[in-house]
Amino acid sequence: MKIFWIIPFFLLQDTEAFLIKNAKFNLCLQASPINRNLLLENCNPESDFQDWSWQGDSLVNHGTQSCLSVSGADRVQTSLCASTAYTSWDCSNSLLSPLGTSQSYLVANRKEVALSDVRGLKAQWQDAADRSVCEEKTGHDRYFPAALTSPQVQEQTAGNATLPLGMDQQQLEELLWFFRTEDPSTWNYSVFALSLATFILGLVLLTINIVRNRKRKTLVSRNAGQTPQQAELDAKKALISVQEHRPAEPQKQEPVTPDQKAGEVVVQWKDGTVTSLYTDSSEEAI
Repeated sequence: MKIFWIIPFFLLQDTEAFLIKNAKFNLCLQASPINRNLLLENCNPESDFQDWSWQGDSLVNHGTQSCLSVSGADRVQTSLCASTAYTSWDCSNSLLSPLGTSQSYLVANRKEVALSDVRGLKAQWQDAADRSVCEEKTGHDRYFPAALTSPQVQEQTAGNATLPLGMDQQQLEELLWFFRTEDPSTWNYSVFALSLATFILGLVLLTINIVRNRKRKTLVSRNAGQTPQQAELDAKKALISVQEHRPAEPQKQEPVTPDQKAGEVVVQWKDGTVTSLYTDSSEEAI
């Protein structure tokens, strides 16, 4: 049944991020990405290393997924949230003081932070809207228990939080650190393998398409080269057939014999004899 309480906690995680700005220097608390040191830099809401959130009494940095902790007498750094270092903080009147240690406060000194008993503006911390960071914890405590508890709850006072029925403090802490200790490598490798398989499949389909297009172009060019030859051959066949079916040319008329007179009608008989149809009578006979 734990998974039902983990899901709403995971959905609410990103909505609790806020900046921790010093009231005197107007610089924001930033976790170093290369070591455990803490820095004071110009406020940048886009930087994950300046995003903090309350998880119970701990301040968690979203960039390093580590907690604000006390190391030594007055040194402050980040450490694993499940470590034995002091990671619990009390917040009152914009002052942050570690729980379980001597009465000291988180104080800004130029570009670094440390623990001191000073309670001036150097020890006062605000969010980006110049509200006390303690208000962020109050707002967090207002809806955080509701996301982790079942409808049947019993009132157990532990600071400002209400523990669920049948769940002790140790079980609640185990639930809170579930996602912080989870290794996302399996999911990342799965997504990478899926992306690689999709890329290879795309290359295969592209290669097949290119080969088919080349074959199609080769076939079209080959047919285009054969078409003129076929047309010429068909034209020759048609010409031959026309010549075969052409009617015989009429026989040439034999030239007129020299003794034939103009206007005289001549008849050629079957036996080859040529005679004049009309014989001219002489004018004397008339």
